[in-house]
Amino acid sequence: MDYLEKVLEKLRELAQKLIETLLGPQAEPEPELIPIPVNDPKRRHHR
Repeated sequence: MDYLEKVLEKLRELAQKLIETLLGPQAEPEPELIPIPVNDPKRRHHR
């Protein structure tokens, strides 16, 4: 059983390398956008 697990792990590694070669490395998740406050002249008058 241990032999089969080693073979499967090697196959996973080879598949991962093949995918990275064809598609490039795994894309990292995009960072969340940070909201940027905007000066709104309409809001200033409602203090």
